[in-house]
Amino acid sequence: MKPTTAKAGESVTVTAPDADCKPRYGDHARIQVAVNDATSRMVIDATTPMNDDGGFTYTFEVPSQMAVGDGAVTAVPYNIDWCDDTGRNHRADGAAVTLQRASCVMPTKPLTITR
Repeated sequence: MKPTTAKAGESVTVTAPDADCKPRYGDHARIQVAVNDATSRMVIDATTPMNDDGGFTYTFEVPSQMAVGDGAVTAVPYNIDWCDDTGRNHRADGAAVTLQRASCVMPTKPLTITR
């Protein structure tokens, strides 16, 4: 994510490279990006296209109502069972692959808002 410190009205870009594990999200996959301010209030909740391998780029303008201080940005695959606690990948049913469990911790990046 760049930059990691911004003011209201400035642009912030959130990106992720393609995953090495070939997750097969599909042609119409989307990522859900949420931005919370220093008071934990969600100020952005948006979806944007994601490629089959999980790569994406999303740019947003810091809202004027975003509280000053340390906020957070999260991005998770939208409308997908992205972390099945059974360790089963429902999108790979029948595939001849060896699957590995991944962490279910919400991926979060800090975003500091200044005036």
